[in-house]
Amino acid sequence: MSKLPPRDEMVDGQGHLRPHWRGVLAGLADGVAGNFGEAARRMDRVFAEGVTSLLPGEVPAAGQASWRCDPVPLVLPAQEFEHLATGLAQRARLMETLLADLYGPQRLVAEGLVPPALVFANPSFLRPCRKADGRPHHPFLHCYAADLLRAPDGRWHVVADRTSRAGGIGHALENRRMLARALPGLFRGHQLRPLRPFFELWQDALQHLAPQRRAPGGDGPAVALLTPGVHHRLWFEHVLLARELSCALVEPGDLSVRNGGVFLKTLKGLQPVHVLLRRVPGRGLDPLELDGGGMGVPGLLDAARHGTVKIVNEPGSGLAEAPGLATFLPTLARRLLGEDLLLPQPDTRWPAGPEVLEDLPGWVLRPATGAHGRSLAAAALDLAARAELASRIAARPADYAAQRALAGSLAPCVQGDALVPRPLRLRLFLMQHGGQWHILPGGLARVEAEDGTTLAKDVWVPHQENSRIAGPGAQRQPPLAIRRAAGDLPSRVADNLFWLGRHAERLEGAARLMRAALCRLDRGPLLPHEMVELTTLAQCLHHAGLIAAEERPSGAGTGPLRDELLRGVQPGGAVVEQLGQVGRLVETVRDRLTTDLYATFTQPLRGLLAQAATVRGLDALEALLAEVLRYTAGLAGVAAENMVRAGGYTFLDLGRRVERAQSIAFQLHFALAQAPARVEAGLRLALELCDSVITYRSRYLGVLQPAPALDLVLADPGNPRGLGFQLRAIHGLLAGLGDAALAATAAALVAEVEAMPPAILASPEQAAATTALAPAIGRVEAEVASLSDALTRRYFALLPAAQALGGQIEAAPALAHSP
Repeated sequence: MSKLPPRDEMVDGQGHLRPHWRGVLAGLADGVAGNFGEAARRMDRVFAEGVTSLLPGEVPAAGQASWRCDPVPLVLPAQEFEHLATGLAQRARLMETLLADLYGPQRLVAEGLVPPALVFANPSFLRPCRKADGRPHHPFLHCYAADLLRAPDGRWHVVADRTSRAGGIGHALENRRMLARALPGLFRGHQLRPLRPFFELWQDALQHLAPQRRAPGGDGPAVALLTPGVHHRLWFEHVLLARELSCALVEPGDLSVRNGGVFLKTLKGLQPVHVLLRRVPGRGLDPLELDGGGMGVPGLLDAARHGTVKIVNEPGSGLAEAPGLATFLPTLARRLLGEDLLLPQPDTRWPAGPEVLEDLPGWVLRPATGAHGRSLAAAALDLAARAELASRIAARPADYAAQRALAGSLAPCVQGDALVPRPLRLRLFLMQHGGQWHILPGGLARVEAEDGTTLAKDVWVPHQENSRIAGPGAQRQPPLAIRRAAGDLPSRVADNLFWLGRHAERLEGAARLMRAALCRLDRGPLLPHEMVELTTLAQCLHHAGLIAAEERPSGAGTGPLRDELLRGVQPGGAVVEQLGQVGRLVETVRDRLTTDLYATFTQPLRGLLAQAATVRGLDALEALLAEVLRYTAGLAGVAAENMVRAGGYTFLDLGRRVERAQSIAFQLHFALAQAPARVEAGLRLALELCDSVITYRSRYLGVLQPAPALDLVLADPGNPRGLGFQLRAIHGLLAGLGDAALAATAAALVAEVEAMPPAILASPEQAAATTALAPAIGRVEAEVASLSDALTRRYFALLPAAQALGGQIEAAPALAHSP
């Protein structure tokens, strides 16, 4: 078989186009006027707008796009797909029965049908998950996926089973969406089996998996998708799945086990969770019982053992992925199911014996018990590496499972402006509901591009007239109570939104301070009052962590300050650090942002990072700072118009208002801390930093006096750049949360600041009274910081301390390259 040439998916042996491909290529050619390269470029543009993830098992090179989709889909004829569906459902039943035995009575081990070395030495075998009475929780498998290659004889072979987490199904859904968005004309004239009914059925199946022992009077089963977190390479797929299945996206730190139940930490307390669709390794579920490196939810396995939560797939289900077990699957199918396998698999040998060493290039080697061990094709190795591999196999043959190398089929792939054949690998997905296995009428296909990168392909299954679309039946649900509060928001999400608001505002404040300093550095020789303003700005820059103390202007000149401002936009500089902080936090709340809102946050940010890398002089720096200010203004506007007030926007805006209040307070503190004779320069700078110069001139015709100037920047309720405006907004947001204590603290600060301008107006010496006000405003900054700490303790104390202003955080991976 392996000596035959690979099968071409598109062209038959006589060089003729296969019938099911004709309409696809015609539609593709019509949609882009025959320019296949333009179709690929459209796909790349669409994916660059918001897709930030990797294909399962892929690790991109530095600076390389993480996930790309080829515009040419893979078409599976309906009859062929039905054969695959039947064969994979049989294989899923086999895996379910096999796992039930290995985590139950273990008769197969006792009978010698499964070698103990492939079970007890397997790191995926979790001993705490074995039932003492020999009866594991059912179903053991809820999701299943298989990797397939088409052999030269035309038959699909199963080359790997995915029984742990079956990753990639979210990618399959997004490939279809992106292809329809980029090339809508491609779908005209084609009746494809839709993907959405599968996910609707899946959502219904998860609801039915909930334990029966739940507190009465609730809203129904609570389903959550457990993800390792934003730094996981498949984070974006987890976001997609959580949205499609209408379940909460949670991390291990979001959950707590109390009184035998599993709960989600939210702003209004602990909310029960009944079903966990896990996307973390089995060993990472419970640090009390498993060696998962400290990650996981303490007590989770005990809760599952007592039936208060259902984990799918069951912990330890990755045991069936062991490559060595494939050797015994044909025999096990006859023993457990009384059937022969409907879908073939490549010849697999365990241990890797002499027959493997005699023809090493004809085999693919994998660790026998390593479900996710790297496959090694001996044919791709040079002679020295092949000899070294042979010596390792000879020394420890039981460590390796050898699978006969299969020349998979070739699929058309866009290269340049032409179609070229590339090796193809297919992954199909199944889900169990009501004892029946249902297959996704599509899948995830991958082809190897010329440069060694991997492209995804959408998988099409044509609709048949007599085919039935399976979906969930209508169910009567109890009426839901109307809720408008933000209490159901997970504490982690609220925490990240709060700090996203703070870092975005801090980025804006840094840009304003730096631009104000640049305006004075560009003027040449400075007048005395301008030098006072520049000195004050330098104090503000130092307080904000933007320059070092020794770089403040002195009699030696302003050269060091210029250099320090330029360093702020270089790698590791303060501005680049803040851009990275914003990017990192945007990724942590990706599941709370619409595609458009996410693109608004990220696409300009990538451009700013790229622009910062090119800054060499003060003119380029000033242009970059102007772009930063436009970016932060755009963020505030889009968030205000697109986020529900009672949801995450409350904490995003709280973060912005707290940060802006502190920033205004310390800037006013330094601006007013002057000798009475120089207070006019301080007031002028205060109006500039609060973006209130035009408003003051229109009200007072350019006559600058302390009381009216301070009223505008401190107490005016209509000035969004004033300190009083921020404090009133903080008070309103806290009152909306129902937090009377913190709202009272904010109200006291509002009253304190509102009393300052009248006191200045009543003073016979307004200049002296103004300079004496500086320490009081400095205390306001400290009180706002204390209010922020109290807010953190009140709402985020259930979480480990994860945020801090001023820390060195690298740019988010998704923003490290330009689209």
